[in-house]
Amino acid sequence: MPARIANAYLIPANPFRPGAGHMPPYLAGRKEETEEFVRLLGQDVILENMVLTGLRGVGKTVLLDALKPRAIQSGWAWVGTDLAESTSVSEERLSIRLMTDLAVVTSPIVLPHEEKSSIHFLPEPREISLDYPTMQALYNQTPGLASDKLKAVLEFVWQCVKGKREHGVIFAYDEAQNLSDRTSKDEYPLSLLLDVSQSIQKKGIPFMLVLVGLPTLFPKLVAARTFAERMFRVVFLDRLSNNECRDAILKPIEDAPGLFRPPEKMIRSIIDHSGGYPYFIQFICRELIDRFQGEKPGPRARARAMDSIIRKLDNDFFAGRWARTTDRQRELLSVVARLPNSEREFTPQEVVEKSKELLRKPFSRSHVSQMFATLASIGLIYKNRHGKYSYAVPLLGRFILRQPQ
Repeated sequence: MPARIANAYLIPANPFRPGAGHMPPYLAGRKEETEEFVRLLGQDVILENMVLTGLRGVGKTVLLDALKPRAIQSGWAWVGTDLAESTSVSEERLSIRLMTDLAVVTSPIVLPHEEKSSIHFLPEPREISLDYPTMQALYNQTPGLASDKLKAVLEFVWQCVKGKREHGVIFAYDEAQNLSDRTSKDEYPLSLLLDVSQSIQKKGIPFMLVLVGLPTLFPKLVAARTFAERMFRVVFLDRLSNNECRDAILKPIEDAPGLFRPPEKMIRSIIDHSGGYPYFIQFICRELIDRFQGEKPGPRARARAMDSIIRKLDNDFFAGRWARTTDRQRELLSVVARLPNSEREFTPQEVVEKSKELLRKPFSRSHVSQMFATLASIGLIYKNRHGKYSYAVPLLGRFILRQPQ
């Protein structure tokens, strides 16, 4: 293991990794979510796809990466990437995205003669692979809409792939909340993805979707196509339990003797300040390890370090989002932060009533609704399907309460 010198002793490298989507040294919890995914892998006919959702910092990307080897070991091909907003520009752009990703795993397949003859405009080398140019040629020669073209490509690919794999293909896409229809441009890439997937699955083709994104994702799917409600199994990643948090803190240290081990009181403090979110656990623990390598800090030093780390977390994680708000929006969010259930969900009416207690100029119901729509558009809150709102940023309320009033 890489190491560095500290106080003349060989110290193992810091194992904690608070980067975006970086695999932690120990993946705590997520047993039930993994078991649900394994259940979906057992489908002969795809009746359920998966939506994996939750707030930022809860470990969606990490879990997705952990599910990939489980799928491959079960005989599935795995394709996909992050979905950028540019993918939503048009239906053709989405089709290109899917074919490009699929070609990564199908390119080694050489087409038999009878399949080659069904695709016109191909060059005439002795061997033709099931690569992107082949798919593009079939896409271009197929008449009809983009959905007709994409269906033809995916059905053709399955004809060439079946028998070579125990199961089918998983299309796994992170940041899927970026995908949306553009009615003003007459472009419907999200609807195309749902329509095409449903169509080929009804024909018994085992191509399964795994879409990962923020809590706004599933309502967008249902708004695009109402049948999406029956098409997906929604798995919501929540915070880790206290025991799971302890494992996330202590397991990496147990595997690296010589690292600073927080005493019990500090472990409880880490759990409290992290709120059970894996990213915050990684962030706090990495900072503590870096600060106290080769030392045995006393209670005061540990308390000062924790205060300093939280200030750094505020600056690194929250400050950029907070800077996008107006003074009046901050006043509204400060009212929300003082609701007893603010870390779970809240309603405009609750905010109106609380503002009457706290402000000289309280908010009206219509004003709250308008401002909530704006705050949702900049990614600070989101609307639940049952008409309530929640923070889109974990522990945002705690950050707001730490700000000077």
